[in-house]
Amino acid sequence: MALIRDIAKVCKSKNAGPFDLTIDVVFDDEAMFDRVAASGVLCPALFARLYNVAEADVLFTPYRAGRAFKATLPRLVPAGEIGDTDVYGAQQHAPLLDVDIPL
Repeated sequence: MALIRDIAKVCKSKNAGPFDLTIDVVFDDEAMFDRVAASGVLCPALFARLYNVAEADVLFTPYRAGRAFKATLPRLVPAGEIGDTDVYGAQQHAPLLDVDIPL
């Protein structure tokens, strides 16, 4: 088992817009990307559970050429609205960091 924080670079995309959140999980090498893909852990259901949205609202894209997985989901609070806590632009990936991947 390995935590996402130990095997990947995770960043919130800047082009997600005020109503969507896009999270990219990027790996340094293809072998690790392939191992994570084979585990099946990174999937729409995981993002839906972690971010409290409907699974149908999660657009999930494995992107092997970029050694990345991309998940786009609705923001619970639109950017710039009262209650928006995304002050630093990347804090919303935190729930993902402690997900265990069986390798």
